[in-house]
Amino acid sequence: MCGFAGIITNRYHTDRAALAQTVERMAQTLHHRGPDSGGVWTDESRSFAMSHRRLSIIDLSEEGHQPMLSADGRYVISFNGEIYNFPALRKDLEGVGHTFRGHSDTEVLLAAIVEYGVDSTLSKLNGMFAFALWDREEKILSLVRDRFGKKPLYFGWVDGAFVFGSELKALKAYPGFSNDINRQALSLFLRHNCIPAPYSIY
Repeated sequence: MCGFAGIITNRYHTDRAALAQTVERMAQTLHHRGPDSGGVWTDESRSFAMSHRRLSIIDLSEEGHQPMLSADGRYVISFNGEIYNFPALRKDLEGVGHTFRGHSDTEVLLAAIVEYGVDSTLSKLNGMFAFALWDREEKILSLVRDRFGKKPLYFGWVDGAFVFGSELKALKAYPGFSNDINRQALSLFLRHNCIPAPYSIY
């Protein structure tokens, strides 16, 4: 289990330090999901930042640290979950010239995205996962979950900023978040014992 959080906003467009502090505060609410290490990454040219809390399972070294940058420098990822077929994917990618620093499934996922693109890579994955991928070249954020939605992913707008994270408490840590209870969602919870998409308790 790991956790991640992130922001796209114009509020801190001249202050990367404040943006980094905010996304770090969001990640600290997820410490229980990833007590082994944490990291923050901010984009130099956009008001974008994401953070990660890591539980080291597959690759225990620093080579598995996140957010992780792709070998070509184009993509940055924060990943939660496990890619079951990553050894086979790694072998295929090595066959077409990719090399790897470590042994994590996250690094293999990034290399696959570089080689095949996001959509084609997703069709090749067998696993349970959620991740945030920032394309530094196109300035596109992709938020992705596995087909069954086993790994959590929440997102929404707060005071003009798009925020996302592995748990709602990460979004609550963003300044200006309104935690008023959505009574319609509460009614749905009492009726169905869950809150269906696209509703939220807030």
